[in-house]
Amino acid sequence: MQHYGVANVWQSGDLVTRAILGTLFIMSIVSWTVIVVKLWHVMRIKRVTGRTDALFWQADSFEHGLEDLGGLDSYSGDASAAVLRDNPLLALAVAAAEAAAHHRQNRPHLQDRIGVSDWIARRLQGTIDDIIAHMQSGLAVLASIGSTAPFVGLFGTVWGIYHALIVIGETGQASIDHVAGPVGESLIMTAFGLFVAIPAVLGYNGLTRANKSIVTRLKRFAHGLHAYFVTGLQLPRA
Repeated sequence: MQHYGVANVWQSGDLVTRAILGTLFIMSIVSWTVIVVKLWHVMRIKRVTGRTDALFWQADSFEHGLEDLGGLDSYSGDASAAVLRDNPLLALAVAAAEAAAHHRQNRPHLQDRIGVSDWIARRLQGTIDDIIAHMQSGLAVLASIGSTAPFVGLFGTVWGIYHALIVIGETGQASIDHVAGPVGESLIMTAFGLFVAIPAVLGYNGLTRANKSIVTRLKRFAHGLHAYFVTGLQLPRA
């Protein structure tokens, strides 16, 4: 395998072959980087939401509930900053409180146009959309790599077989010992493309499922916040 591995393909290949190998190598590094970073991000959000959700609803006041969610000292009361700090529950709580306070302060201008229920619901939905966009950042890269890497490897295989056929035509040697090496090295490109694409596809599917479970939990929490600020009642937990 020393004479027919990726290293030999790199050494004996031309500029196009090396460009294809380099592209696949970069795609693999980018893919694994996105997978590791997003997986750590998902695990962190799950840990935060699983630990603080129950504590928030068990608090004796909304302010104490915010403290259980992580407090507002490092967020300056800004919901978008909470999103960036990977605390979506705090982002939703701040957004609901800001929407309710804004509606009370501007009631003479808003009461004839939109009710408090719709106003808070809009703000919560906008915050959830921002959280979803934040969680899905990078997944398009995995989808692109998973769909294009096999074709990049296949192009390398076609290019390698093309050069192998040229060599066979020039030398007139078509025996198996002359064909096996060049063709085998060309097929390595296809294998390399699959090696890059399969983790990207599996990572994309796994992260997408994980994000859906988080979004479901966030929507349930947002529903409870909406009921709290509109009616003052807390929804019973399932």
